[in-house]
Amino acid sequence: MPAAGFAQKFSIEATRPGAAEIAALAEIMPRATPVYFSAVPTITPQELVAAAASLRKAGLEPIIHIAARRIATAADLRELLAALRGEADVKRLLVIGGDVDTPGPFADALAVIQKGGLREAGIEEIGIGAYPEGHPRIPSARLETALDEKIAACAAQDLRVHIVSQFSFDPQRILAWLRQLRACGITRPVKVGMAGPTSVPALFRYAKRCGVAASLRGLVSGAAASLIGQIAGQVVGNVGPDRILEALIAADDLGEAAPHYFSFGGAVETARYACEAAHGKLGAGRAMARPE
Repeated sequence: MPAAGFAQKFSIEATRPGAAEIAALAEIMPRATPVYFSAVPTITPQELVAAAASLRKAGLEPIIHIAARRIATAADLRELLAALRGEADVKRLLVIGGDVDTPGPFADALAVIQKGGLREAGIEEIGIGAYPEGHPRIPSARLETALDEKIAACAAQDLRVHIVSQFSFDPQRILAWLRQLRACGITRPVKVGMAGPTSVPALFRYAKRCGVAASLRGLVSGAAASLIGQIAGQVVGNVGPDRILEALIAADDLGEAAPHYFSFGGAVETARYACEAAHGKLGAGRAMARPE
Protein backbone atom coordinates (compact mmCIF):
# COMPACT_ATOMS: atom_id res chain seq x y z
CA MET A 1 0.00 0.00 0.00
CA PRO A 2 1.37 3.49 -0.82
CA ALA A 3 2.54 5.30 2.30
CA ALA A 4 0.08 8.17 1.81
CA GLY A 5 -2.82 5.72 1.96
CA PHE A 6 -1.80 4.11 5.24
CA ALA A 7 -4.29 5.99 7.43
CA GLN A 8 -7.25 5.62 5.08
CA LYS A 9 -8.29 1.98 5.47
CA PHE A 10 -8.54 1.97 9.24
CA SER A 11 -10.46 -0.20 11.67
CA ILE A 12 -11.53 0.46 15.25
CA GLU A 13 -12.13 -1.73 18.28
CA ALA A 14 -15.18 -1.19 20.47
CA THR A 15 -16.42 -2.67 23.73
CA ARG A 16 -20.16 -3.19 24.04
CA PRO A 17 -21.33 -0.32 21.81
CA GLY A 18 -24.96 0.54 22.42
CA ALA A 19 -27.56 1.47 19.81
CA ALA A 20 -26.90 5.23 20.04
CA GLU A 21 -23.14 4.68 19.80
CA ILE A 22 -23.49 2.40 16.77
CA ALA A 23 -25.72 4.97 15.06
CA ALA A 24 -23.12 7.66 15.73
CA LEU A 25 -20.34 5.47 14.36
CA ALA A 26 -22.31 4.87 11.18
CA GLU A 27 -22.74 8.62 10.73
CA ILE A 28 -19.03 9.33 11.22
CA MET A 29 -17.22 6.48 9.45
CA PRO A 30 -17.33 5.30 5.83
CA ARG A 31 -19.70 2.45 5.04
CA ALA A 32 -18.27 -1.05 5.69
CA THR A 33 -15.58 0.22 8.08
CA PRO A 34 -14.45 -2.80 10.15
CA VAL A 35 -15.50 -2.60 13.80
CA TYR A 36 -13.87 -5.23 16.02
CA PHE A 37 -16.11 -6.24 18.89
CA SER A 38 -14.04 -6.99 22.00
CA ALA A 39 -14.51 -10.33 23.78
CA VAL A 40 -15.14 -9.02 27.29
CA PRO A 41 -15.69 -11.89 29.75
CA THR A 42 -19.08 -10.69 31.01
CA ILE A 43 -20.88 -10.40 27.67
CA THR A 44 -23.44 -13.07 26.83
CA PRO A 45 -23.64 -14.76 23.42
CA GLN A 46 -27.05 -13.16 22.89
CA GLU A 47 -25.63 -9.67 23.52
CA LEU A 48 -22.72 -10.38 21.20
CA VAL A 49 -24.97 -11.53 18.36
CA ALA A 50 -27.36 -8.60 18.84
CA ALA A 51 -24.51 -6.07 18.74
CA ALA A 52 -23.03 -7.69 15.63
CA ALA A 53 -26.45 -7.56 13.94
CA SER A 54 -26.80 -3.87 14.86
CA LEU A 55 -23.38 -3.07 13.41
CA ARG A 56 -24.27 -4.91 10.19
CA LYS A 57 -27.64 -3.15 9.93
CA ALA A 58 -25.88 0.20 10.38
CA GLY A 59 -23.68 -0.53 7.37
CA LEU A 60 -20.51 -1.34 9.30
CA GLU A 61 -18.48 -4.57 9.13
CA PRO A 62 -18.60 -6.51 12.43
CA ILE A 63 -15.49 -8.52 13.26
CA ILE A 64 -16.00 -10.57 16.40
CA HIS A 65 -13.34 -11.50 18.94
CA ILE A 66 -13.36 -15.19 19.83
CA ALA A 67 -11.42 -15.90 23.03
CA ALA A 68 -10.40 -19.57 22.77
CA ARG A 69 -9.92 -20.39 26.46
CA ARG A 70 -13.26 -18.88 27.45
CA ILE A 71 -15.26 -21.27 25.26
CA ALA A 72 -16.91 -23.77 27.59
CA THR A 73 -17.78 -26.45 24.99
CA ALA A 74 -17.34 -27.07 21.27
CA ALA A 75 -21.13 -26.97 20.96
CA ASP A 76 -21.16 -23.45 22.42
CA LEU A 77 -18.77 -22.31 19.71
CA ARG A 78 -20.84 -23.93 16.96
CA GLU A 79 -24.02 -22.29 18.24
CA LEU A 80 -22.37 -18.88 18.51
CA LEU A 81 -20.92 -19.05 15.00
CA ALA A 82 -24.25 -20.17 13.55
CA ALA A 83 -26.05 -17.26 15.22
CA LEU A 84 -23.42 -14.73 14.14
CA ARG A 85 -23.60 -15.94 10.55
CA GLY A 86 -27.38 -16.25 10.47
CA GLU A 87 -28.32 -13.01 12.22
CA ALA A 88 -25.39 -10.69 11.43
CA ASP A 89 -23.76 -12.26 8.34
CA VAL A 90 -20.44 -12.36 10.21
CA LYS A 91 -17.67 -13.72 7.98
CA ARG A 92 -14.59 -12.44 9.80
CA LEU A 93 -13.28 -13.20 13.28
CA LEU A 94 -10.34 -12.19 15.44
CA VAL A 95 -9.28 -15.36 17.25
CA ILE A 96 -7.29 -14.79 20.45
CA GLY A 97 -6.17 -17.00 23.31
CA GLY A 98 -7.94 -15.23 26.17
CA ASP A 99 -6.39 -14.83 29.60
CA VAL A 100 -7.91 -17.84 31.36
CA ASP A 101 -5.74 -20.22 33.38
CA THR A 102 -8.09 -23.21 33.06
CA PRO A 103 -9.31 -23.45 29.47
CA GLY A 104 -12.17 -25.51 28.09
CA PRO A 105 -11.86 -27.67 24.96
CA PHE A 106 -9.72 -25.10 23.11
CA ALA A 107 -6.31 -24.50 24.68
CA ASP A 108 -5.40 -21.59 22.43
CA ALA A 109 -6.29 -19.68 19.29
CA LEU A 110 -4.59 -22.25 17.07
CA ALA A 111 -6.90 -24.97 18.40
CA VAL A 112 -9.97 -22.90 17.43
CA ILE A 113 -8.59 -22.37 13.94
CA GLN A 114 -7.75 -26.04 13.51
CA LYS A 115 -10.75 -27.67 15.20
CA GLY A 116 -13.48 -25.04 15.50
CA GLY A 117 -15.23 -25.76 12.19
CA LEU A 118 -14.86 -22.13 11.13
CA ARG A 119 -15.03 -22.72 7.37
CA GLU A 120 -18.08 -24.94 7.77
CA ALA A 121 -19.75 -22.14 9.77
CA GLY A 122 -19.31 -19.69 6.87
CA ILE A 123 -16.27 -17.85 8.23
CA GLU A 124 -13.99 -16.61 5.45
CA GLU A 125 -11.25 -14.60 7.18
CA ILE A 126 -9.37 -14.82 10.48
CA GLY A 127 -7.50 -12.11 12.37
CA ILE A 128 -4.44 -13.27 14.33
CA GLY A 129 -2.95 -11.36 17.28
CA ALA A 130 0.68 -10.24 17.32
CA TYR A 131 2.87 -8.34 19.77
CA PRO A 132 5.47 -5.76 18.68
CA GLU A 133 6.71 -5.47 22.28
CA GLY A 134 6.40 -9.16 23.10
CA HIS A 135 3.93 -10.80 25.46
CA PRO A 136 4.30 -10.72 29.26
CA ARG A 137 3.53 -14.46 29.55
CA ILE A 138 4.76 -15.97 26.28
CA PRO A 139 8.42 -16.20 25.12
CA SER A 140 9.26 -14.39 21.87
CA ALA A 141 10.34 -17.59 20.11
CA ARG A 142 6.99 -19.20 20.91
CA LEU A 143 5.12 -16.14 19.62
CA GLU A 144 6.95 -16.36 16.30
CA THR A 145 6.27 -20.09 15.96
CA ALA A 146 2.61 -19.66 16.89
CA LEU A 147 2.16 -16.94 14.26
CA ASP A 148 3.56 -19.24 11.57
CA GLU A 149 1.37 -22.13 12.78
CA LYS A 150 -1.80 -20.04 12.71
CA ILE A 151 -1.11 -18.68 9.23
CA ALA A 152 -0.47 -22.23 7.98
CA ALA A 153 -3.64 -23.54 9.65
CA CYS A 154 -5.72 -20.81 8.00
CA ALA A 155 -4.16 -21.50 4.60
CA ALA A 156 -4.91 -25.21 4.95
CA GLN A 157 -8.61 -24.37 5.33
CA ASP A 158 -8.66 -21.72 2.61
CA LEU A 159 -9.27 -19.00 5.20
CA ARG A 160 -7.94 -15.54 4.47
CA VAL A 161 -5.80 -14.17 7.28
CA HIS A 162 -4.68 -10.79 8.57
CA ILE A 163 -2.58 -9.81 11.57
CA VAL A 164 -3.75 -7.46 14.33
CA SER A 165 -1.03 -6.11 16.61
CA GLN A 166 -1.20 -5.15 20.25
CA PHE A 167 -0.95 -1.38 20.70
CA SER A 168 2.38 0.29 21.35
CA PHE A 169 3.47 3.85 22.05
CA ASP A 170 6.84 3.60 20.30
CA PRO A 171 6.83 4.29 16.52
CA GLN A 172 10.36 2.94 16.01
CA ARG A 173 9.56 -0.31 17.77
CA ILE A 174 6.49 -0.77 15.59
CA LEU A 175 8.49 -0.06 12.43
CA ALA A 176 11.23 -2.50 13.43
CA TRP A 177 8.66 -5.21 14.17
CA LEU A 178 6.84 -4.69 10.87
CA ARG A 179 10.07 -4.75 8.87
CA GLN A 180 11.18 -7.93 10.62
CA LEU A 181 7.81 -9.49 9.83
CA ARG A 182 8.21 -8.68 6.15
CA ALA A 183 11.85 -9.81 6.13
CA CYS A 184 10.66 -13.21 7.38
CA GLY A 185 8.43 -13.54 4.33
CA ILE A 186 5.11 -12.78 6.06
CA THR A 187 3.20 -10.67 3.57
CA ARG A 188 -0.28 -10.85 5.10
CA PRO A 189 -2.15 -7.58 5.75
CA VAL A 190 -1.35 -6.04 9.13
CA LYS A 191 -3.68 -3.97 11.29
CA VAL A 192 -1.26 -1.88 13.37
CA GLY A 193 -2.63 -1.46 16.88
CA MET A 194 -2.53 1.99 18.43
CA ALA A 195 -4.44 3.73 21.19
CA GLY A 196 -7.00 6.21 19.94
CA PRO A 197 -7.37 9.60 21.65
CA THR A 198 -7.36 8.94 25.38
CA SER A 199 -6.54 10.82 28.56
CA VAL A 200 -3.02 10.36 29.89
CA PRO A 201 -4.12 8.63 33.14
CA ALA A 202 -6.22 6.16 31.13
CA LEU A 203 -3.28 5.43 28.85
CA PHE A 204 -1.18 4.55 31.88
CA ARG A 205 -3.85 2.13 33.12
CA TYR A 206 -4.28 0.34 29.79
CA ALA A 207 -0.55 0.21 29.06
CA LYS A 208 0.20 -1.44 32.39
CA ARG A 209 -2.70 -3.86 32.03
CA CYS A 210 -1.67 -4.92 28.52
CA GLY A 211 2.05 -5.32 29.20
CA VAL A 212 3.45 -2.64 26.89
CA ALA A 213 5.97 -1.52 29.48
CA ALA A 214 8.81 -0.77 27.08
CA SER A 215 7.07 2.03 25.23
CA LEU A 216 5.25 3.11 28.41
CA ARG A 217 8.62 4.30 29.74
CA GLY A 218 8.93 6.56 26.71
CA LEU A 219 5.39 7.80 27.16
CA VAL A 220 6.05 8.74 30.79
CA SER A 221 8.66 11.37 29.92
CA GLY A 222 6.46 13.01 27.32
CA ALA A 223 3.31 12.79 29.43
CA ALA A 224 5.04 14.60 32.27
CA ALA A 225 5.48 17.65 30.05
CA SER A 226 1.80 17.53 29.10
CA LEU A 227 0.73 17.36 32.72
CA ILE A 228 2.94 20.33 33.60
CA GLY A 229 1.26 22.27 30.82
CA GLN A 230 -2.14 21.31 32.17
CA ILE A 231 -1.23 22.52 35.65
CA ALA A 232 -0.09 25.80 34.08
CA GLY A 233 -3.64 26.29 32.78
CA GLN A 234 -3.31 24.95 29.24
CA VAL A 235 -6.07 22.70 27.91
CA VAL A 236 -4.43 19.38 27.06
CA GLY A 237 -7.41 17.05 26.67
CA ASN A 238 -6.90 13.63 25.13
CA VAL A 239 -3.76 12.58 23.30
CA GLY A 240 -3.78 10.59 20.08
CA PRO A 241 -1.22 8.50 18.19
CA ASP A 242 -0.09 11.24 15.78
CA ARG A 243 3.62 10.40 16.16
CA ILE A 244 2.98 6.77 15.28
CA LEU A 245 0.87 7.68 12.26
CA GLU A 246 3.46 10.17 11.01
CA ALA A 247 6.23 7.55 11.22
CA LEU A 248 4.20 4.87 9.47
CA ILE A 249 2.90 7.19 6.76
CA ALA A 250 6.50 8.20 6.01
CA ALA A 251 7.64 4.58 5.62
CA ASP A 252 7.46 2.91 2.21
CA ASP A 253 8.38 -0.70 3.02
CA LEU A 254 5.52 -1.90 5.22
CA GLY A 255 3.51 -3.87 2.67
CA GLU A 256 -0.25 -3.92 3.15
CA ALA A 257 -0.88 -2.24 6.50
CA ALA A 258 -3.44 0.08 8.11
CA PRO A 259 -4.22 1.55 11.54
CA HIS A 260 -6.27 -0.38 14.08
CA TYR A 261 -7.49 1.96 16.80
CA PHE A 262 -8.23 0.78 20.34
CA SER A 263 -11.05 3.03 21.57
CA PHE A 264 -9.96 3.49 25.18
CA GLY A 265 -11.26 7.05 25.10
CA GLY A 266 -14.61 6.04 23.58
CA ALA A 267 -15.54 4.59 20.20
CA VAL A 268 -17.17 7.76 18.86
CA GLU A 269 -14.19 9.98 19.71
CA THR A 270 -11.88 7.35 18.22
CA ALA A 271 -13.93 7.24 15.02
CA ARG A 272 -13.74 11.01 14.65
CA TYR A 273 -9.99 10.95 15.15
CA ALA A 274 -9.56 8.09 12.65
CA CYS A 275 -11.55 9.91 9.97
CA GLU A 276 -9.58 13.12 10.50
CA ALA A 277 -6.31 11.18 10.27
CA ALA A 278 -7.53 9.48 7.09
CA HIS A 279 -7.89 12.96 5.57
CA GLY A 280 -4.42 14.02 6.68
CA LYS A 281 -5.54 16.10 9.66
CA LEU A 282 -2.98 15.27 12.32
CA GLY A 283 -1.81 17.42 15.22
CA ALA A 284 -4.18 19.98 16.71
CA GLY A 285 -2.46 19.58 20.04
CA ARG A 286 -3.37 15.90 20.41
CA ALA A 287 -0.09 14.25 19.40
CA MET A 288 1.14 11.31 21.39
CA ALA A 289 4.18 12.13 23.49
CA ARG A 290 7.36 11.31 21.60
CA PRO A 291 9.36 8.51 23.31
CA GLU A 292 12.73 9.69 24.58
